[in-house]
Amino acid sequence: MAGYVCTVAGGKGGVGKTTTAVNVSTALQQRGHDVVVVDADLGMANLGELVGAADGPSVHQVLAGEATVEEALVDVDEGLTVLPGEQSLDAFAGADPAGLTGVIERLRERHDVVIVDTGSGVSHEMAVPLGLADGVVLVTTPAEVAVTDAGKTADLVERLGGTVLGVVALRATGDTDLAGIGSRLGAPVLGAVPDDPAVGAEPAVVEAPERDVSAAYGALAEQLSQVFFDGVDPADAETVLEEAWFEDSTESVAEDESEDREEENEEDSGGRFGGLFG
Repeated sequence: MAGYVCTVAGGKGGVGKTTTAVNVSTALQQRGHDVVVVDADLGMANLGELVGAADGPSVHQVLAGEATVEEALVDVDEGLTVLPGEQSLDAFAGADPAGLTGVIERLRERHDVVIVDTGSGVSHEMAVPLGLADGVVLVTTPAEVAVTDAGKTADLVERLGGTVLGVVALRATGDTDLAGIGSRLGAPVLGAVPDDPAVGAEPAVVEAPERDVSAAYGALAEQLSQVFFDGVDPADAETVLEEAWFEDSTESVAEDESEDREEENEEDSGGRFGGLFG
């Protein structure tokens, strides 16, 4: 049986797509699934650096006909398999995005789950991983520009005939209007992940399993495994979050962080988490 292909996407750069792809993939691997994560951000590849697999053949070389898929695969923490990219302009120029179709289909036949990490913005190279996916997970922060750009990605998925499984909100606080984000993007909120400046290593589920951020990714992976393998409709699944994960969050943030996080008006949002705790 062919594996499930899940593409992790979002419109704005820096919202945590790669972090989410790595942590969810690792958490799924920890649960006994055979997972491979592919760096399809051909312009700004950084997956390899995050998991310590930056050396050796890359997906760029595979797409340029200079290496095979098997030569470029690397096993990292918890047995997770990674197909990393590289950041040189020459590598980007030589890689043909159309070749991702064959790469992903080949990996689908060999793994339970293929997680595809994508770049930001709406571009031709985004069309392949979005169009091939069995389901797309949108990643955003509460910031207005991030949600707006995630909406553009959701529109592209629809145009390509794809399926948005749901939304994951990163850098969430107790005042984040999750219900409002889901409503704007027209997709269920799968989960929320708290901001944790103390966690810097990747993946957090390996380096800091005791932290709330790791618990959030673990719960998200468990929920997605039910979608991937049990046929659960994500629209019927409950949002995975615990109030305790957000007890230390505050309404105000430093001015230099305001682009990535924003305060939510409790009266307009329906209270903590937009009424999701009801």
